[in-house]
Amino acid sequence: MQDLLNLIRACAEQKLLFLPHAVRQMARPDRMISTREIRKVIFEGEIIEDYPEDARGHSCLLLGKGDGDRTLHVVCSPKDEYLAIITAYVPDPHQWRDNFRSRSPK
Repeated sequence: MQDLLNLIRACAEQKLLFLPHAVRQMARPDRMISTREIRKVIFEGEIIEDYPEDARGHSCLLLGKGDGDRTLHVVCSPKDEYLAIITAYVPDPHQWRDNFRSRSPK
């Protein structure tokens, strides 16, 4: 997964493209996630899920910390000239375990 993380970071160095869904999720009043926080997750976080067969192209879920040390998840997809940010959110502790690294059983 280190190769994928290196690719994600290299794409992010070129440009970040925030898809409409990501912008809506980041702007929710209960979230208010900044682009600075997204960059921090990308460059300091870790991959916790990999989606190589995603219909939008290979994507993955990153876990990292935002402002005030709050936990964030970012779903992104590396492209040739940019990193597409698909969504970003504050994970629900009822849906995640192991410090937000794995999903809770349903």
